[in-house]
Amino acid sequence: MNTLNDFNRFTNSLPEQGPLMPVLFMGHGSPMNGIETNEFTREWARIAKEMPTPSAVLVVSAHWLSRGTRITAMDLPPTIHDFGGFPPELFAVQYPAPGSPDLAKETAKIIRSVHVEEDHDWGLDHGAWTVVRQMYPDAKIPVLQLSIDYTKPPQYHYELARELMALRRKGVLIMGSGNMVHNLRMVAWEMINGGGYDWALEINDQFKHLIQTGDHQSLIRYDQLGRAAQLAIPTPEHYLPLLYTLGLQQSGEEISLFNDKAVGGSLTMTSVKIG
Repeated sequence: MNTLNDFNRFTNSLPEQGPLMPVLFMGHGSPMNGIETNEFTREWARIAKEMPTPSAVLVVSAHWLSRGTRITAMDLPPTIHDFGGFPPELFAVQYPAPGSPDLAKETAKIIRSVHVEEDHDWGLDHGAWTVVRQMYPDAKIPVLQLSIDYTKPPQYHYELARELMALRRKGVLIMGSGNMVHNLRMVAWEMINGGGYDWALEINDQFKHLIQTGDHQSLIRYDQLGRAAQLAIPTPEHYLPLLYTLGLQQSGEEISLFNDKAVGGSLTMTSVKIG
């Protein structure tokens, strides 16, 4: 399979590949991580080298919110520079990974609980390309995005993720991209290179404990975890991608944490690999 057309032609008959493809939650942090080499991006590259090469990547990014659920369905998704105040070299970056209309159709079909609309307007936002570019810099693997329906509660997103399990069996890397602790209104610029408020470290440790003990229901009901959780998640879009990752966990799968660091006082880069 050497061309995009070949991939699209055979997507619906992708064979199951034995062991499940791992699933990730990536704390993506600043858009500058898309072009910098630092402790976080080196870990992204390391994780990619440790895993089997995926047949495609499906990203649930904090930066694509929609009414209803949508999936990118174009041959060549554009690189979206959905940020401001950064240097020109970041805006100049293009990540020309192919899409896959056939995989978009297949994904829409396997999600039975809700109609998934094929989207031809979005592309790859910085929650997707800044991470995937560091993992797969040659841009040859098809990359798609699945939107987050902002009208739905956390339990909806967790259950929707479970419908994607067939893709893991076909070698598709499913990745949630956000940040467990994400409160931009409280960022402390003097701590931007490392460090967290007490409440941020407290709730991040609690999140990690709940992930490692498999207590998904407490993570779904994060609004019941107290004041620290309210500060960590003033709006849910950066947290919900974690629920997509957890929804795909199977019994007995290994969990590992990486990039477990607070930055800017009120952000954490903590990331999760399952499988």
